[in-house]
Amino acid sequence: MQIAELYSLFLQYPLVTTDSRMCEKGAIFFALKGARFNGNLYAGKALEAGCAYAVVDEWPEGVAADERIILVDDVLQSLQQLATYHRRKLKIPVIGITGTNGKTTTKELIAAGLARKFKVAFTQGNFNNHIGVPLTLLSMNQSHEIAVVEMGANHPGDIRQLCEIAEPDYGLITNVGQAHLEGFGTFGKLVATKGELYDYIRAHGGKVFVNRENKILYDLSEGMDRILYGRDDPSLFASGTLGDATPFMAFDWRRSDRSYRVRTRLVGAYNFDNAIAAVAVCSFFGIDGESISNALETYEPSNHRSQFRRTEQNDLIIDAYNANPTSMHASVEFFASIPTSLPRMVILGEMKELGEVRDEEHKKLVHYLRELAFDRVYLVGNVFRNLIPADGPYRFFEDVESLIESLIAEPVTGHYILLKGSHSVQLEKAIDYL
Repeated sequence: MQIAELYSLFLQYPLVTTDSRMCEKGAIFFALKGARFNGNLYAGKALEAGCAYAVVDEWPEGVAADERIILVDDVLQSLQQLATYHRRKLKIPVIGITGTNGKTTTKELIAAGLARKFKVAFTQGNFNNHIGVPLTLLSMNQSHEIAVVEMGANHPGDIRQLCEIAEPDYGLITNVGQAHLEGFGTFGKLVATKGELYDYIRAHGGKVFVNRENKILYDLSEGMDRILYGRDDPSLFASGTLGDATPFMAFDWRRSDRSYRVRTRLVGAYNFDNAIAAVAVCSFFGIDGESISNALETYEPSNHRSQFRRTEQNDLIIDAYNANPTSMHASVEFFASIPTSLPRMVILGEMKELGEVRDEEHKKLVHYLRELAFDRVYLVGNVFRNLIPADGPYRFFEDVESLIESLIAEPVTGHYILLKGSHSVQLEKAIDYL
């Protein structure tokens, strides 16, 4: 079946699912295959559950001829092509966002600001890969006026592929730092991969939003049609001044002869760059200053990102959705700077996907922790096993389950606690015991 024909069916049944357990009536099921699953095997169940059609690249065993089953050469490719076809038909501006740290928060802030004027389609959660981006595009409809699409990368070429699917008109790279080096191999390849967003925008005559203080991104975007934002520089399109972050980040920014003080619900001074990026994008698209500021103030982080929580026992800063050397250093440094009379405790999970630099980066982290002299340091993950200093307030836990056992046996109370680690460590499981 040609994409145009598949698109005519999609217009009749504009719901898409890749999970046979989540089939809304009238949806189209795309039977994706992975290393550990084969969606083709569940096409029949998807139809029984209410799906209008099932797109497969292997006829499901034991299923008789059925006009509701559409056989294609490659289901994933068909999903991606359908998404691009739909994106072109809608003809709305698409903003592509990538970066090592802060891309999800920046995406959320931009969407919140733009929503004050437009009907916005934007990436839900972190559905930012070769499957999530097409699903985001296919969630758009005729009512949407602008889209904000997050793009993640684990390997060279990932961002190029996502750009070819989403065809962004505007681009923003939050930053580049050491993450997913296992997939990239070198920091240079990581930078080049993030820069693929600029490459696409440059080739297609689009516009980029660039942090003037980030030399790597400023140099990469040289010669492009770019909008600069940053800190303490009135000559930039959008500029702000960091106020405090104790723990919630506050900042001032100015437009024309009017200044605005924004008190966000985001924890950490490192969120300033994310917020001023949102100011730049929303200002460019004509959102008034009052609306931008209000949107940034009322946005509440979720998914264990930059969150503050006060329990009956402790004050918690929860940033346990992701971790890499850049974000870990920023979080720990910020936590050490917060004025508090409470003893400070850090619970840190290991940083995943660092490849050959894994041991070296975790050694650097432990060395930095010794400089900061926290009252308690709990380190979770096998990489820390032989890195625990002989002296000081350090404890090692193989996994989050052993951490929880310790917290039950020896409850921690009256502390200010930072939880930070890679998502797969699942530090959020320990929150109920703090």
